[in-house]
Amino acid sequence: MFPSVLPTYSRAPLSFVKGEGSWLIEQDGRRFLDLGAGIAVNALGHAHPALVAALTEQAGQLWHTSNLYEIPQQQELADRLVALSFADTVFFTNSGTEACELAVKMARKYFYDKDQPERTEIITFSGAFHGRSSAGIAAAGSEKMTKGFGPLLPGFKHIEFGDMEALGAAITDTTAAIMIEPVQGEGGIRPVPDADLKQMRALCEANGLLLIFDEVQCGVGRTGKMFAHEWAGVTPDIMMVAKGIGGGFPLGAVLATETAASGMTAGTHGSTYGGNPLGCAVGNAVVNIIGTDAFLDDVNRKAGLMRQKLEGLVASHPDVFESVRGSGLMLGLKCIATNSDVVAAGYRHEVITVPAADNVIRLLPPLNITDEDIAEAVSRLDQAASSLAAG
Repeated sequence: MFPSVLPTYSRAPLSFVKGEGSWLIEQDGRRFLDLGAGIAVNALGHAHPALVAALTEQAGQLWHTSNLYEIPQQQELADRLVALSFADTVFFTNSGTEACELAVKMARKYFYDKDQPERTEIITFSGAFHGRSSAGIAAAGSEKMTKGFGPLLPGFKHIEFGDMEALGAAITDTTAAIMIEPVQGEGGIRPVPDADLKQMRALCEANGLLLIFDEVQCGVGRTGKMFAHEWAGVTPDIMMVAKGIGGGFPLGAVLATETAASGMTAGTHGSTYGGNPLGCAVGNAVVNIIGTDAFLDDVNRKAGLMRQKLEGLVASHPDVFESVRGSGLMLGLKCIATNSDVVAAGYRHEVITVPAADNVIRLLPPLNITDEDIAEAVSRLDQAASSLAAG
């Protein structure tokens, strides 16, 4: 009999029924340290009291009205994100995938309105992940993402990650934008060097292009800055965020400059649920906490502590791990053992990690994970690695 839930996921045999901070409780009572955070979504862990209070209070007042009307919570969150970023304007979505769709539309509409309708092509990079919509998979271009789903949406040109010479050569009179994740997540926790981001900005300026950053996974405090591109001292024209912005509630956004967004007038885009009172109430609670210097400073301190412990872990298990990579609390362990085996060994020792490309496991803990939980998590990873080495 065909399963009632479409079988598109290869799920671990775990059923979690409760969460507390950096911990998840399985229905059989086992307690797992969560270094996945719902794939960088639960930025403040599970059942954070401020988020619970915001959701509960708003749920008792008003859930949804649609974007036919003013939404005070949405306006408040947009104002906060503009104040914390390069952007002049924000459009709210339900997910990162939807944010990607708008980013692509926005870039193309910008050039259409400039009487350059031929400029539709967007340059992207190997290892990219921009969601699973038709535009998202076409932007990524990998066989894993696109096989069986043709014909693909045209208008994307793919080059090798890190090949800046190829990037310069790929720009033509039909190029509209360059789109990249400042730190690739699904691609194996691969940070883009600051110098490359600066060169991309310069190429965009020289050729009149738009620069689009996908910060769905690496944004909202994950790297120790509110947004990952801040480390390089460059700004995009358009940026997608999601995951951490809702702290576990489905919420995404596109941030843009006034210039880049100039073509998006009334009727050119919309969302029934995007930016509704419930989602934005939670988003405001998240930003109230993460969008402070003190919180981000602590993320950086914890990132240093965790990385130090992980370096020790790698040194202790050279037959299992090769190296540590990443930025802030967006870390990866490049494995020598098969990464899926490492993830499975972690489950047996009640610690959760997330697989990625390039034989990497992702470590994406809540940004407010305690020092004690960091130590315990690495201890459990140590036990998991020892069990693999023992065969």
